[in-house]
Amino acid sequence: MWPNGAPNENGITKPEETFNGTHVRNVSEAIITVYLPPKENNTGVAIVICPGGGYSFEAMDYEGYDIAKWLNTLGIAGIVLKYRLPNGHPEVPLSDGKQAIRIVRENAKAWNINPEKVGIAGFSAGGHLASAVGTHFDYGNKNSSNTTMQFSSRPNFMLLLYPVISLKEEFGHMGTRINLIGKTNDWELVEKYSNELQVTPETPPAFITVANDDQIVAPRNSVEFYLQLKKNHVPAELHVFAEGLHGFFLKKDNLPVRQWPNLFYDWLKAMKIVEK
Repeated sequence: MWPNGAPNENGITKPEETFNGTHVRNVSEAIITVYLPPKENNTGVAIVICPGGGYSFEAMDYEGYDIAKWLNTLGIAGIVLKYRLPNGHPEVPLSDGKQAIRIVRENAKAWNINPEKVGIAGFSAGGHLASAVGTHFDYGNKNSSNTTMQFSSRPNFMLLLYPVISLKEEFGHMGTRINLIGKTNDWELVEKYSNELQVTPETPPAFITVANDDQIVAPRNSVEFYLQLKKNHVPAELHVFAEGLHGFFLKKDNLPVRQWPNLFYDWLKAMKIVEK
């Protein structure tokens, strides 16, 4: 993603390591994997996918590649982002998330993507990254000598599943917070990356889903983000399911939470993102 070198570093010197199948840690190089739908089924919509893992690792399979393959069945391009882990440098994964959006727009014609229909999805800590991109974006620099940087990094919409949103002690996920910003009580830093505090009327629309019995990331993260979106008149849909725990991704068990993929697709149609 950064052929000429990234603008920042996370300080990780250990080699990248794969464990439990396709989980990765010590990520210090950002890579995107592009899954394009069949041309006859293509909607022109693309979604950058940010796997979770508490900012200490990334679950590349069930919160990444599997999601991209499912999106392809809907005619949506899935762009799996293996972002650099922060290691206490919060600007690092955010830079990667924004760059991924820019790269998709830069390649929109070649990939048969509508540059005005590029969304971002995130799971757990990946949901923090996705919501950070949705609240810390820029509109590009038309005067940049780097053509990629000329494109906007603002997603057109967000899909957030059981996301970490806040770094507040009251309801944020402290493991994610420590991995992101380190063991600091610097309120300005906490506030900057508590994404519910960064919502504006320009924040993109969001579809949010979480389980009420999530014991790892408090559902209040999702609720507070939704309330701030509504306060700023940003279109949003929130589903709090009775059961599902944390990390339900595309599970097919007999729980109401399994309905979220269909509900999300209905939302895309209601928002006129998907025209079918």
